[in-house]
Amino acid sequence: MNKFTKLFSAFAASTLIAASSAAYADGSVATEGSTSMEYMIGALGEAFTEAHSDIKFTYNPTGSGAGIAAVEEDRCDIGLSSRALKDSEAHNLNGQVVALDGIVLVVNVDNKVNDLTLEQIKDIYTGKVTNWNQVGGDDHPIVLIGREAGSGTRDGFETVTDTKDSCKYRQELTSTGDVITTVSKNVNAVGYASLAAVSDKIKPLTVNGVAASADTVSDGSYKLQRPFVLVTKKGEEPSEAVKTFLDFAFSEEGAGIITMTGVIPVSK
Repeated sequence: MNKFTKLFSAFAASTLIAASSAAYADGSVATEGSTSMEYMIGALGEAFTEAHSDIKFTYNPTGSGAGIAAVEEDRCDIGLSSRALKDSEAHNLNGQVVALDGIVLVVNVDNKVNDLTLEQIKDIYTGKVTNWNQVGGDDHPIVLIGREAGSGTRDGFETVTDTKDSCKYRQELTSTGDVITTVSKNVNAVGYASLAAVSDKIKPLTVNGVAASADTVSDGSYKLQRPFVLVTKKGEEPSEAVKTFLDFAFSEEGAGIITMTGVIPVSK
């Protein structure tokens, strides 16, 4: 199990129960959205509630698209998106990038392939390359694993690899954890996941010879990356509790916590 999963899975489970369909009043902060942001938001939420015991913090892991919709429909205070806001969404919403995350291509630990170029990744996911022996692996068909429509990870992956609306997925899964588990059980599978979610259950591939890390994502040399965004509604004054959490997320202390979860903090 990923070390961050051990630390924050209990937190996520308890806060999911507390989430409701109504907007939260002062004294609480309701977040909803990206499952890729689970470790980061879990760590921030835990530290925040330790420092502010009078404020209730919840997280509902529903996916980026659902989190954005929840903010628009006043069902949460802060949406969590692992993709940039679309122009149509930005009319009504504010998106603050709190961190950068590498999207890692992952394969089974028994797969012989170690590196792919962005062009090879595009050819694999669009069906031009269908066998691992075409990219230096064994003679086995490639099983393409991806995320569901609306996933921020999927949007980020398809945008960077120029494969939007053209991927030939065998399976479309609803969480990062499902992708990791599925790839770990199928020697022919390939999927993509957040850098923070990578564990020894699977093997991460380098891209264009560059491994995903905090340094390579931060300096831009690792090309397969996306933002982690905190989404709020335009034209509405957030509650004091929400303001307090946003200040905490962008503080020096918040940056340290974000770093510990495997993603790269961004200054406000």
